[in-house]
Amino acid sequence: MSKHLLALQDFAPEQLESLLSRAAVLKQEAASGIRHQQLAGKRICMLFEKPSTRTRVSFEAAMQGLGGQVIFMPAKESQLGRGEPLKDTARVLCRYVDALVVRTYGQQVVEELARYSEVPVINALTDLHHPCQVLSDLMTVIERKGSPKKLKIVWLGDGNNMANSWIQAAAVLGFSLTLACPAGYDPDPAILEAARKIAACPITVLRDPAEAVRGADVINIDVWASMGKESEREQRLHDFRAYQLNAALLAQAAEDAVVLHCLPAHRDEEITEEVLEGPQSAVFDQSENKMHMHKAILEAMILGAV
Repeated sequence: MSKHLLALQDFAPEQLESLLSRAAVLKQEAASGIRHQQLAGKRICMLFEKPSTRTRVSFEAAMQGLGGQVIFMPAKESQLGRGEPLKDTARVLCRYVDALVVRTYGQQVVEELARYSEVPVINALTDLHHPCQVLSDLMTVIERKGSPKKLKIVWLGDGNNMANSWIQAAAVLGFSLTLACPAGYDPDPAILEAARKIAACPITVLRDPAEAVRGADVINIDVWASMGKESEREQRLHDFRAYQLNAALLAQAAEDAVVLHCLPAHRDEEITEEVLEGPQSAVFDQSENKMHMHKAILEAMILGAV
């Protein structure tokens, strides 16, 4: 297991598969009433520059659900907000806690912290990657549909951090992935190129959303203007209009296709109320699975248990 979790391409297939399997076991055990205490006496520091609901609460619930303790530290309330070098922050915090969970803007922030930290650094979101979210999404896919290697999985909309992490997951785990993005909103080209070099199955970027979702088993969608892109909102609403996941577009997919959205959703923008609340939507199971996946990640990174 890599010491840090910064991006999915840093891991071997069996390592990601082990996390997925372990998360399912932890979920089942918790449902049966088992109280986990593997991380009793351990602490994490959650260093967040971006606001969060699901990521923050799911990581806190995961750590506490394993018997550990959580220190939540908004960056603006720390010395980082006053310009302290990241390398100093990393070398201090790692003497207090057993892992750092970081939600920030630049990927270089988590990489710099990892360079100097003696404890694991876990990327809870950057503008470039969202690895923990995609692992929990894959957990949901497996619960609902089985192995992703047998499925047509589609990403619809912005080629953002989620798209980048889906691309890396497809390359490492060996499943095909189709992305439909408007011109000018493609995934990171370096990430796409690197993934295709190691991928056993096609990773395809299309412009036509109907072509992309035709026969799809899983359709994954996200907001059109992520945090930090609010100033582009009106332009994006125009550019992404044809990429809305509505009943007509969903009808192009397989009859039993599953719909994913990492939330929060802008209802009747990127996804209609009808689809989000419909029988094919798995979004609330998807949200729950963040907690179980985060348990598996924390256990593995802190204890080296996977």
